[in-house]
Amino acid sequence: MDFQLSDRQQYWQGRVREFIDAHCRPAIATYHEQDKSGDRWKVIPVVEELKAKAKAAGIWNLFMPPRQAHHHHVDETFEFEGPGLTNVEYALCAEEMGRVGFSSEVFNCAAPDTGNMEVFHRYGNRAQKEKWLKPLMNGEIRSAFLMTEPAVASSDATNIECRIDRDGDDYVINGVKWWSSGAGDPRCKVAIVMGKTSFEGSRHSQQSMLAVPMDTPGINIKRHLPVFGYDDAPHGHMEIELKDVRVNAEEAMLLGEGRGFEIAQGRLGPGRIHHCMRTIGVAEEALERMCKRLLSRVAFGKAVAEYSVWEERVARARIDIEMTRLLCLKAADMMDRAGNKTAQNEIAMIKVQAPNMALKIIDDAIQAHGGGGVSEDFGLAKMYAGQRTLRIADGPDEVHARSIARNEFGKYGGRDAMKAAKDSFSSGDLGVTR
Repeated sequence: MDFQLSDRQQYWQGRVREFIDAHCRPAIATYHEQDKSGDRWKVIPVVEELKAKAKAAGIWNLFMPPRQAHHHHVDETFEFEGPGLTNVEYALCAEEMGRVGFSSEVFNCAAPDTGNMEVFHRYGNRAQKEKWLKPLMNGEIRSAFLMTEPAVASSDATNIECRIDRDGDDYVINGVKWWSSGAGDPRCKVAIVMGKTSFEGSRHSQQSMLAVPMDTPGINIKRHLPVFGYDDAPHGHMEIELKDVRVNAEEAMLLGEGRGFEIAQGRLGPGRIHHCMRTIGVAEEALERMCKRLLSRVAFGKAVAEYSVWEERVARARIDIEMTRLLCLKAADMMDRAGNKTAQNEIAMIKVQAPNMALKIIDDAIQAHGGGGVSEDFGLAKMYAGQRTLRIADGPDEVHARSIARNEFGKYGGRDAMKAAKDSFSSGDLGVTR
């Protein structure tokens, strides 16, 4: 057990941190200015400028794991261009990105594109990679992931009702999706859509995933869904009706009919942990703002920081961040050493722990700022809104807690409970995906 960062880990964390401090932080004011002016659903110029800088510096596509020999269906001639960081190396970088929200996009490491690129990389054919993966990797287009539906509890993804019917050489898609994150961006050119190609047979082999161009007739954006009143433009979360959307079967199908669930499992392990790593950065940012505020304000004759209730809260915040980071790094390390399947319990634990930990610290930071905390002056209210959705996105707390508990019962209740734990991981455990 080695708690020292390796040279390579320090190198990448340092490069990301320095770039954010030198270029992204100073651009925050410009970002807000550009975000506020003109149309809500637009490209923000300062992000494009920073993307070009980061790309030139080679701090780009960091999330893509090193090539693993056992993905036999990866087309070896099309290599993903990225530094090939391990999950642990990426964890340290993602934490830095969490401290300035838009910096993920600056390094081409923003959801849902990260997960979608990984899907195209691992499961796409040559033509799909040329058409979608290349421009995504180059940061020229963006993408959306359409799984969650308003009419069913999507925490159990076997519930989804979106139909994918074969018609000659085509598939015809009909259904309604929501929380389709990223669909508001004018650069969003492709959606990965999960639906049922069959309503018969095993619950986990009815689903398929298709790559669907966003300009296909029949894709109707019904409305935009704000989060606690925040529109999250230009990214946005949309409710989308798919009405007789027709795509060429061969061009659209990923991996094969009935293999959508398998892809979802492959997509979500890393995606979940990426969120947790960024969350630790968010918590660090909130703690820093809380401390600065407590030191700068005087109430009843002394600095607010000197009241013991605040010493207690700040201490708790530091302890909780440290514990959460260790669990997150342990999960990432297990993913690197033994694969996502082996680490599924650690991934579930960190997915419950990280957002709840951050929410408590942000809540205390809001309190420390008084009225300013609930305003938009300090960014804490928006930070809270963003973290609160993570208790639902990528599987609600309850689903992860269920698989952790069943795993625990399995240690004492023999095989039946173990089997139940396994089933809950393969069926529920998907949830809203951002």
